[in-house]
Amino acid sequence: MPVRSSAAEPFAHDGTSGTGVLLCHGFTSTPQSMRDWAEHLAAADFTVRCPLLPGHGTSWRDLNRTKWTDWYAAVARSLDELRSSCRSVFVFGQSMGGTLTLRLAEQNPDIAGIVLVNPSVTTLRRGAALLPVLCRVLPRLPGIPGDIAKPGSEEIAYRWLPLKAMASLQQLWKIVRQDLHRIEQPVLLFRSAVDHIVEPVNSEIVLTGVRSTDSAEVVLPNSYHVATLDHDAPEIFRLSAEFIQRVLQRTAEETA
Repeated sequence: MPVRSSAAEPFAHDGTSGTGVLLCHGFTSTPQSMRDWAEHLAAADFTVRCPLLPGHGTSWRDLNRTKWTDWYAAVARSLDELRSSCRSVFVFGQSMGGTLTLRLAEQNPDIAGIVLVNPSVTTLRRGAALLPVLCRVLPRLPGIPGDIAKPGSEEIAYRWLPLKAMASLQQLWKIVRQDLHRIEQPVLLFRSAVDHIVEPVNSEIVLTGVRSTDSAEVVLPNSYHVATLDHDAPEIFRLSAEFIQRVLQRTAEETA
């Protein structure tokens, strides 16, 4: 099945500032959920990449044929592409995209800084421990696409939750949690005050687990889970661009 909208296709922009930003979208979602953010960063002359992750943008069945290693390989390739043309590279991610962002930061200490929007590293939902067994007999469950407070704002995402892929995401969560202490880069984390997908404990685990001396949490009072398409999106865009400039300025001062 082809990608359903041009907005769901990968985003790429080449700037001239020498700074690159990799955007990672969430589980069952597409670059459409990150496109406004990507365009804001592109307008600031950053080089921007937002790949469409394997198994996404087509059918939930395709996602069930992939594993977390496939999604990670896709963002790692985009990171390498940005490295080849940029002096500094930042990685931003939403939801599972935040999980991938954390893993990239754990594995690549040269990443200049990371921005997370409602990142996921665990779940408190009852029955989650049964998922590795359940996914062998049940391919899907109803999902919660488009958890957005803003009227008229819609996310291109699957309406079904592919359970084999979800079980693989759980494996990634465990790996990321174990290695959070390896993250020393600056971290800016946005957390929605009301999120029907990711519990607040996820942000707490991340912020207490990293070793960054420069870390901050911003609570989004008017947004649900897909905050980049919600009321507080302009604040995310503004503060993340300011975060880049602040980190770059401090680095320049330290190396002067």
